[in-house]
Amino acid sequence: MTLHLIKVAVGCDSVADLRDWQKQRLADLRAGGQTRPKLQHITRFMPKQADEILDGGSLYWIIRHQVLCRQGIKAIGPVVDDEGDVACALVLDPKVVEVLPQSRRPHQGWRYFAASDAPPDLAERARAELGAMPPALIAELRTLGLL
Repeated sequence: MTLHLIKVAVGCDSVADLRDWQKQRLADLRAGGQTRPKLQHITRFMPKQADEILDGGSLYWIIRHQVLCRQGIKAIGPVVDDEGDVACALVLDPKVVEVLPQSRRPHQGWRYFAASDAPPDLAERARAELGAMPPALIAELRTLGLL
């Protein structure tokens, strides 16, 4: 059974900010000599249910109290951090997929996120229909059962 992770994107104000930050990170790795850089998110602890996450799981990002996007998790493995401690690397798919906004309280670190609780991807058709509506308004309309 597929299991996801959810985490706050600290310092990001929008999905565009997250995309820009990740593009810059990949560019920095290439400039540093890596020919095939991997987009990684380093976290302190290794998920105990890694097999379920690697079975099609994603990392869902909370941005400004809203789940707004996700990225597929391609691999999970140990790495040594800058201080010499063993940490966990979540290797992410560089494609950021927007999802139907869902209100969420902030928390520290990552949490498991059941597939049944995950918001659906925001399809091209839905994106066109919703136009430039702010994500907070979409989430509020969804909470009220209007979307």
